[in-house]
Amino acid sequence: MSGKECAYWIGVTISMLLSGPLALAQSTPAQDGLLKNGPPIWDANRDGVFTCDEWKGFADRIFTSADRNRDGKLDPSEFATVQKADATLADADFGYFDENQDGNITRKEFVEKPNAFILRFDRNGDCRVTGDEIRAANAPKGPQGPAERPRDRFH
Repeated sequence: MSGKECAYWIGVTISMLLSGPLALAQSTPAQDGLLKNGPPIWDANRDGVFTCDEWKGFADRIFTSADRNRDGKLDPSEFATVQKADATLADADFGYFDENQDGNITRKEFVEKPNAFILRFDRNGDCRVTGDEIRAANAPKGPQGPAERPRDRFH
């Protein structure tokens, strides 16, 4: 089994563990797009908590492998390697990372760019996404209490 296949199956297993046993039996709304391929593979210490530092380390390694000519910048053809590195980056937009729009992405532009997964799930802003935060973000939203009766200008 290749490294990517192994990472995929680990992600599937973790996703199933995070979703709980009842999730498979329930009919649920479509899964969050950021989790469609399981949790991110960049959880360096495999503790189920995804941190900004882990993302930056992963992004730095991706940048290094994509920068084929070792000039410290990614051009659009090198960026294609980034899009193949991880499922969450498959639809990544070159322009999103090219902060100054000069046609190249520097290491700083790439590594320091906020990660969509962390932006989506980090509810308390501590730069750490826990299983509880993922479950809370994906929990079905029920009624939010009784609706307040509309008031006219006389009451």
